[in-house]
Amino acid sequence: MNKNRFDPIAGALRQHHRFAVLSHIRPDGDALGSTLALALSLKELGKDVRAWNEEGMLEKYRFLAGAELLTLPPNAPEEFDVAIALDTATQNRLGKAAEAVRKAKLWINIDHHPSNPGYGDLVYIDPLAPATGQILFELITTAKLPMTPAVAENLYAAISTDTGSFQYPNTTARTFEIAADLIRAGVNVGRLSQLLYENYPKRRVELLRLLLGTMQFGCDDKLAWFSLSQEMAKSVGALPEDNEGLIDHLRAIHGVIVAIFFEELVDGKVRVSMRSKNEAVDVCAICQSFGGGGHTLAAGARVRGTLSEVTQKIVEKACDVIRHHT
Repeated sequence: MNKNRFDPIAGALRQHHRFAVLSHIRPDGDALGSTLALALSLKELGKDVRAWNEEGMLEKYRFLAGAELLTLPPNAPEEFDVAIALDTATQNRLGKAAEAVRKAKLWINIDHHPSNPGYGDLVYIDPLAPATGQILFELITTAKLPMTPAVAENLYAAISTDTGSFQYPNTTARTFEIAADLIRAGVNVGRLSQLLYENYPKRRVELLRLLLGTMQFGCDDKLAWFSLSQEMAKSVGALPEDNEGLIDHLRAIHGVIVAIFFEELVDGKVRVSMRSKNEAVDVCAICQSFGGGGHTLAAGARVRGTLSEVTQKIVEKACDVIRHHT
């Protein structure tokens, strides 16, 4: 990581006054934790800050310090000196938040997705970083921006969730060093981990039970997938945020190389989430062929068609890749 590359972004953060901090639709812990961490740090500098996400603050992350700061974007655009997109591979994945800041004079793009095309005026993309939260830690400490216990908690949540609680292959020695620094800055690991990983609503477990009933295998059991219809989601009162992490139950199966979660959406599309345990099987490349993107081992796409149509297409493509590379 070349920390000198932070200089233009750090200069813009100190020079300007009014900021909008944004993250992608269907946000995860990295998106929301990163958004709150940077917004809180900027507020400590005396900046005028808005933190927006198209879905607001998810129920499952409302315990995070400063969660009330993150809200839905307004219907009418507002004036900003700087708009900051975090953890968002393509600008259109900002959703309605992008329209609310279209008058911003300067765009900053900070991300770790290798498929990010580099939109914006000031861009920092590190595809080797396991989480955008890790990039922000380096930015905040390098630029000597405020690191309060609240900022530290959000960065720790961002990094922990995007590394599978420090288990995924892109977790490095530096990741653990940063985690230690965040603990020294005030993070209560036991409390935060319990809220992140041992605090699920009953409906999420009921949803998992339904999903496992649809589980299928292919490619000599190297591929596993399950599917969620709108009817199934409604039957247990599931929220979109309840889906996060459920695919890991497939990925954890011995012998499975690729896991896929198909989710029927209301707009005639299917949300496809893919995970790989072998870097030779690049699920980002598979998803890019269907208009999506992400990382080598974790990627997604939204594909038009019925649940059965999209499942067939994606499974066939995934099987082809598995056979050619394993």
